[in-house]
Amino acid sequence: MTDVKDILAKYSKDLDTYIEKFLPPEKPDNLMAATIQYPRAGGKRMRPAMVLAACGAVGGDKEKAIPLAVAIEYIHNFTLIHDDYMDGDDKRRGMTTIHVKYGGPTAILAGDALFARALEVIAKLDVPDSVMREVLKVVTRAVWDLARGQQMDVNNENGQEVTMDEYIETIRLKTSVLFAAGAAGGAMMGGADKKAVEAIHEYAMLLGVAFQMFDDVLGLIGDPVKLGKSVGNDVRKGKSTVMVTHALKNIKDQKIMKEFRSVLGKIDASEDEIQKARKIMENAGSVDFAIAMATDYTKRAIAKLDHLKQSDDKKFMIALAEYAMKRDV
Repeated sequence: MTDVKDILAKYSKDLDTYIEKFLPPEKPDNLMAATIQYPRAGGKRMRPAMVLAACGAVGGDKEKAIPLAVAIEYIHNFTLIHDDYMDGDDKRRGMTTIHVKYGGPTAILAGDALFARALEVIAKLDVPDSVMREVLKVVTRAVWDLARGQQMDVNNENGQEVTMDEYIETIRLKTSVLFAAGAAGGAMMGGADKKAVEAIHEYAMLLGVAFQMFDDVLGLIGDPVKLGKSVGNDVRKGKSTVMVTHALKNIKDQKIMKEFRSVLGKIDASEDEIQKARKIMENAGSVDFAIAMATDYTKRAIAKLDHLKQSDDKKFMIALAEYAMKRDV
């Protein structure tokens, strides 16, 4: 089986030089330091890897897609900086978050700077103007949709009940659209026809939903040391994850429901209270339900690649979808 972690590590190493190159030192020093911190820290870099793999899977030159991969990584990190600020998180990848280290105003500006630089990089892609316009269109639409999804996620805090369809639409916008924009953009860079671009876009949308669902699972039952952040924060914020949505609909015992609601949205909930809520969701079958649903989305994502010719890049894209469900961080 394709070793996803090794390939991601290789892509990440290959991108390091370009990530630094497109963010040269400028003044003021504190803004530059804040701007480069997350991109320099690495992470899984699944999104830029998807750009390169999609380009290669349609027969394109992956070297030409590197700037787009870097731009997608900048945009992803811009959203992380703003997310951390909005969520009040103090750790990211085991590091102090930008807003804690440099202050809220600098964090906002660092995110804005990354987004601006990403667009500048895309504007200089070595492709025909018609392709550049299509890439810009899919990327900027993704950021617009991402903002909508993030606001929907904020709106759904504090134990606000939502339907499963509303939850899925939220994570589709919050998470999937950037995966999809990168994958579609990579396919465009590779010269793919419209049918192939659409199939790869749909593959990444479905993968993104599965990824976020499983991320929510890890946020409840994962190892905080491996995650680099505490678990249970979604419960404290009362977020309507797939597990919470399922539990609220399926807990029949009113006493248990009262206990669950007493913790859901309690921002200062203790570890014991979080574990209580976790046990209630496990007993309600909510964790198993979330894993099963994410697995289904993964299978549907992989099926979208059926018409692509066999290649190492296609194998990697399939393995990446499977990895999204098997990771422990």
